[in-house]
Amino acid sequence: MTKYALVGDVGGTNARLALCDIASGEISQAKTYSGLDYPSLEAVVRVYLDEHSVSVEDGCIAIACPITGDWVAMTNHTWAFSIAEMKKNLGFSHLEIINDFTAVSMAIPMLKKEHLIQFGGGEPVDGKPIAVYGAGTGLGVAHLVHVDKRWISLPGEGGHVDFAPNSEEEAMILEILRAEIGHVSAERVLSGPGLVNLYRAIVKSDNRLPENLRPKDITERALADSCIDCRRALSLFCVIMGRFGGDLALTMGDIWRRLYRWRYCPALPGIF
Repeated sequence: MTKYALVGDVGGTNARLALCDIASGEISQAKTYSGLDYPSLEAVVRVYLDEHSVSVEDGCIAIACPITGDWVAMTNHTWAFSIAEMKKNLGFSHLEIINDFTAVSMAIPMLKKEHLIQFGGGEPVDGKPIAVYGAGTGLGVAHLVHVDKRWISLPGEGGHVDFAPNSEEEAMILEILRAEIGHVSAERVLSGPGLVNLYRAIVKSDNRLPENLRPKDITERALADSCIDCRRALSLFCVIMGRFGGDLALTMGDIWRRLYRWRYCPALPGIF
């Protein structure tokens, strides 16, 4: 009989749960739930297990927030809970709650060459530090270092560093956002809500009223070339994202070769 563990990826917007075959590592029965529809993560887990008529004893869930002890309070959501209490309530033998980008970073060494898209020249050097970052509801960051023949993830909250403008346009955006929200971190421009912030600031800088657009709306209009403001916002998002990667590279030394190949915007080679 197949024995499963519960695995999950929980962000500020959605909770994605699945079953992992403990013997083979195969993932199945993945399902996404809106975090706004449930009072707690435990409630989502119970619904998932009931829907799939499965009983598990072990679980590992990656969450978009710092994990420093038993009490977990999400950064971009209202959910907060005790790991020990949730483990007991669910009847699990083992329950691991880890940072979401710890999970992402630990998966990187397992990727095969065909899973990667390389930009720029040169070959990556095996064993060198790896930087991992990505934008969603927030801006997640982690580093991976190779020590004693194994990879160790260094989680952090790099998305909350100060946004540092590098052009007159970015300085103007910082001024507008600071007047609205106070402290402007990198996450305030490099995330789904951050893309909206960029769009609104760009429109306001021309003394116009921005539309009430979602990140998806801005991206779709930009790619369809149907909105100059949206295209400008998405282009600037890519530029700032690339430069943020360059800053991460500086913090870990000889990391740029491997990080550079993951950039996707044509403007980035000179920026990074």
